[in-house]
Amino acid sequence: MTQQNNSIIVNFIWQVADDILRDIYVKGKYRDVILPMTVLTRIDSELIETKEKVLAEYAKFKDKITNIQPILEKATGYAFYNTSPFTLKNLLKDPVNLKANFKQYLNGYSSNIQDILLKFKFDNQIQTLEESDILFTLIQKFSDASEKLSPKSLSNHDMWYVFEELIRKFNEENNEEAWEHFTPREVILLMTNLLFLPVQDQIKNKPLSIYDPCVGSGGMLSVAKEFIQWDESNIHSNANIFTFGQEINPETYALCKADMLLKWERDNKVAYGSTLSADGFPDERFDFILTNPPYGKSWKTDQDKLATGKKKEILDHRFTVGTPRINDGQLLFILHMLSKMKHDTPLGTRIASVHNGSALFTGDAGSGESEIRKHIIENDYLEAIIALPKDLFYNTGIGTYIWVIANRKPTHKKGKIQLINATGDVFSEKRSKSLWSKRYDISENWIKKIYELFDGFHESEYSKIFDNEDFGYTQIIVERPKRDEDGIILTKKWKPESDADLRDKENIPLKEDIQAYFEREVLPFAPDAWISDKERKIWYEINFNKYFYEYTPPRSLEEITRDILALEAETDGVLKEIIS
Repeated sequence: MTQQNNSIIVNFIWQVADDILRDIYVKGKYRDVILPMTVLTRIDSELIETKEKVLAEYAKFKDKITNIQPILEKATGYAFYNTSPFTLKNLLKDPVNLKANFKQYLNGYSSNIQDILLKFKFDNQIQTLEESDILFTLIQKFSDASEKLSPKSLSNHDMWYVFEELIRKFNEENNEEAWEHFTPREVILLMTNLLFLPVQDQIKNKPLSIYDPCVGSGGMLSVAKEFIQWDESNIHSNANIFTFGQEINPETYALCKADMLLKWERDNKVAYGSTLSADGFPDERFDFILTNPPYGKSWKTDQDKLATGKKKEILDHRFTVGTPRINDGQLLFILHMLSKMKHDTPLGTRIASVHNGSALFTGDAGSGESEIRKHIIENDYLEAIIALPKDLFYNTGIGTYIWVIANRKPTHKKGKIQLINATGDVFSEKRSKSLWSKRYDISENWIKKIYELFDGFHESEYSKIFDNEDFGYTQIIVERPKRDEDGIILTKKWKPESDADLRDKENIPLKEDIQAYFEREVLPFAPDAWISDKERKIWYEINFNKYFYEYTPPRSLEEITRDILALEAETDGVLKEIIS
């Protein structure tokens, strides 16, 4: 289905909401009714054909078998069912008992659908709908739209676009950040290119698992699966693909779970709760992982749950490398993803994760952030970092970066890290109309160009290749002697006593000899200095801008003068108009 047709569906649903709910709900609260009703309509439409069969099987076995679930799932062909005699359509035959029958209809669903409705908190709305005398009209409208909203007419992939747009509209009405839970589709497409194309020959005919630890409504998983199986893709795989995700937001979790169920997937492949403090798949390892975790967000709640013992230490094996500052937990998601890598397969695991700039450089030697970067780089997991254009995301205009991580790097990339600068106008196009913070798009052509830089693995204006060690430093302590008021050096046990006020640190590139660096960079300016025998720390940072810095000469005095004179002339003209 085209984007235009998707927009028609969005406008239709919004109009239904506006016609029915306008006098009862503020527009931002339409979502509390519309999202669960849309999901229910899609599910209901898929159960109509097997309704009689399910009711017959239920009547036959309900008093004979403890676990009737497999029988009813077999009858529907899905991992869900409804044992009530009602459908959305036949509920309308008895308007007098509509509320009671509707509740019976909802209670007849299998436990996985019940969980979806619970996360939507839909039960809270039924009383309001009934008291406002709009429940009948609401069910009627959605029943009439059943065919239009059915998975047979509107694919799960297209439905994801529809939900994306609806949530944007709801958030706009609430003056909330639109698109909070969505990553732009072109960014996801770029991530899938980086993940799958380098190993396309290895994944054509084997079962694959794909995981998103911050799954939202499941968009990344949908695009990734489609990319592998799409007829026009380079891969065009017929292999079974198993998708897994975890989500902490109840509404987006419900959307994702419904999406998976309608794809004939088991609902136990999407977990609810915080990935950091309540890993939904502790025993699972995955072939591919892609995600856009929250950045600049506190993980204090997770810390409280993870901390154990009197010392409140975090002993979870995923995070023993180190923990970042409490106000930004994004690097914890990388550690979590590393714990999900397969180490015993030829393919290993490939990861694509979006982060902001702080993940590259925040934290001094010995800090949690630096220790995490050290762990990633010294284990040779980091394959590339791609800097994306600003104003690309819906809810932030800050610079963002895709980290490509792999534990089976190609031979020619071992011990190397590639930096790709795709921030310039050459890789993006300005939108005619902004969508919140999103002012630029990346076209498929630019996605191709970025991937060619990544795949080609050569130096250019936009691509730089480094040894792992290029990002590492040895931090030493430089001491200076303490002197008395006459300038005489004070000694302790026949050695100069160090002055804490003059103590300094030097960060020496790993590739440099420490003594040679000290003699070249320190002693000419502080001849009395010496290197402390205190512990030296190895740390890592990736100063992206340093490697792509372009000097822009200042404007000439003549040019500045011309601009000032021009402004003065314009101002003088305005003043004359006002006076006259």
